Amino acid sequence: DFGRSSELAFVVEPSDDIAVQEQPLILYCQVEGIQPITITWRKNGVMIVDSENAFMLANGSLYVSRFQRVRADGSSDEGEYDCMAQNHYGLLVSRKAKIQAATMSDFHIHPQNAVVEEGGVARFQCQIHGLPEPVILWHKNSMPVNTDNERYTLLPKGVLQITGLRAEDSGIFHCVATNIANVKFSREARLTVSGSHSTVYKDPMILVGPENLTLTVHQTAVLECIATGNPRPIVSWSRLDGRPIGVEGIQVLGTGNLMISDLTVQHSGIYVCAANKPGTRVRRTAQGSLVVQAPAEFVQHPQSISRPVGTTAIFTCVAQGEPPPQITWLRNGQILETSDHIKLKNNNSTLSIYGINQADEAIYQCLAENSAGSTQASARLTVLWADGLPSPPQSVRAETVSATTIQVSWEKPLQNTKEIIGYVLHIRKAADPVEMEYQEAVSKSTFQQLVTDLEPSTSYSFYIKAYTSRGASKASEVTVVSTLGEVPAMPSLFIKVINSTTVQATWEPSIKLGQHEGFKLYYRKVHLSQYTGPVLLASNITAYNITHLDASVVYEVKLLAYNQHGDGNSTVRFVSLRETVERTVLNPPCDCMKDEQNNKTSTTGIIIGIHIGVTCIIFCILFLMFGYRGRLLMCKNVQEQLSTPQIPRSQRSATGLVLNGATRRDRDDRDLNGKQLDMNELERLFPASPSQEQQEKGITSAHSLSAPHDETQISTLPLDEFSITEEQPDPLPKNPHASSPAAPAPNHGSANEG
Repeated sequence: DFGRSSELAFVVEPSDDIAVQEQPLILYCQVEGIQPITITWRKNGVMIVDSENAFMLANGSLYVSRFQRVRADGSSDEGEYDCMAQNHYGLLVSRKAKIQAATMSDFHIHPQNAVVEEGGVARFQCQIHGLPEPVILWHKNSMPVNTDNERYTLLPKGVLQITGLRAEDSGIFHCVATNIANVKFSREARLTVSGSHSTVYKDPMILVGPENLTLTVHQTAVLECIATGNPRPIVSWSRLDGRPIGVEGIQVLGTGNLMISDLTVQHSGIYVCAANKPGTRVRRTAQGSLVVQAPAEFVQHPQSISRPVGTTAIFTCVAQGEPPPQITWLRNGQILETSDHIKLKNNNSTLSIYGINQADEAIYQCLAENSAGSTQASARLTVLWADGLPSPPQSVRAETVSATTIQVSWEKPLQNTKEIIGYVLHIRKAADPVEMEYQEAVSKSTFQQLVTDLEPSTSYSFYIKAYTSRGASKASEVTVVSTLGEVPAMPSLFIKVINSTTVQATWEPSIKLGQHEGFKLYYRKVHLSQYTGPVLLASNITAYNITHLDASVVYEVKLLAYNQHGDGNSTVRFVSLRETVERTVLNPPCDCMKDEQNNKTSTTGIIIGIHIGVTCIIFCILFLMFGYRGRLLMCKNVQEQLSTPQIPRSQRSATGLVLNGATRRDRDDRDLNGKQLDMNELERLFPASPSQEQQEKGITSAHSLSAPHDETQISTLPLDEFSITEEQPDPLPKNPHASSPAAPAPNHGSANEG
């Protein structure tokens, strides 16, 4: 046995209750600690004396034989009860239990007559107060309403909703309220369903919206919302702050009432009911607030401590709740008064006692209370004093059991052991100041204690004191031991396929990793037993690409975190790249870089093309300009050649000459006409010299004279300008001035090239 705590503490405390008139009531109170322990009861701060009506049982509970809200003498059994426990070390006071009588008032809201058209919505309401909250049921024509009919919705607060009204819904309705105190009936109300279902359009309208509610955690909230309209509107819910309502514990009653079960503080907020016309943005809204309260509870309890006379004792008590609780300190059951050497700090969460003396030895209690409930925690201050006390405990040893547990053992003192009533084990982190020390009390027959809820990889110091009714012994030798280290937690691992041969492993680092720790990554084909790895990664790395994989097989990827205490548990994922390969074949991915380069190339090509086009146009213009000038110069050369003496046709050989496939006559006629035009143009552009004019006259006269004699004037041209072919002479045309081209003669002779 590791022993159990001998501190005075409550095992069971009285709780709030609702009592029935003339019925018995039991309030429970159970205490543990070093005996003897005395238990007493108070009501509204006044001590209860045993009587025929109220007395204490052997187990410490209070029994009220006949609970009465008001007695003949004007007193009442209603009130706030608390239990007090006292032993040699001090006095404890339990939390206050609020006791109320079960009651039921008369109905203050009765159902009202209603006339509603067929297809509409009817709503009846009853309201009554009582303790406990009355259960309200509805009757139609003196028979309980059929709750299996989905068109009938009964809300806990006494509301009956009927949707999609039909003629058979007509009748007389009333409600019945029941609790442990009484049963009551409301007045009756008649429902009349009139006419047939109307097809006239009606805007959506909310008949009743949610009301403001204040409830306690774990209760159930029902937010009512009933709407009408034609067509029938759709009811939806949201929070005004935009946060999601969630799905756990959420249920819709009827056509739009919101029920939230097992309330938490996070459910507090403003809820908005919206009635929407189907297929449009037309909507009506109503809103109500929900406040969820939480009873006070401790985040940090005060710890019992032992201090020598003249030192400082510090108690810390931290509580939470909604609304935030108020903290009050008690000393042996009485409200603690602050003074020069007793201070309260941090909204009363820290109690400091400076320069302690024997009068300060007591049980100190922290009471945390808000509108939802109260709770208490206690700690004992032991002031070290007196002579002739036991010698220090011997052979104190501490052994590490786990990362959060150490077992401390010792032997009893060598002297003055008869008066020992228990031992106190003093515990402190080796790095913390002395005021952060806390204690655990152990019975006198126990010589070992299991200390739990410690931090991993942390050094703790321990020493023991033996206590008598007159005081404590000196401290034993201090022993220091460290808890075992804790390996890191499993990291969260995610696998992303990059391409047909690469996957990316990403993870979230463990908050328990130390400064010199990291990760180990393994991977393998699932049909193989050997892993590739480990790949050692630093603690600040959260991603790694695994490349050169085979797309045809499935891979197993394993990741674990490690530190100086060893490897943590691994996270395993499986991944296949086959689907990626198939998608790549069927739908090749876009090569954005290539497309971008192509776009750049296309743009460059367009620019180069524009430059080339402009250059070509410029060259064409220059070509035309220089070509035109060359043409003029050529015409001048022809004029000079035409001024040379001409050979009569009669002196020429009978053999005809064919120039480029045309007869000489035809060619000469065309040349003379062209020369005439060229000369006119030349004359216009460049005034002719006198010699040229004479030559022109000679040409004209020669031309005019040669016509009657059927002679053609032939200019002298360089031989390399022509390809001459000797042919058989052709008969001349009858008309010497004919200009139609002659067909080339068949080539019967050999060609002579000049």
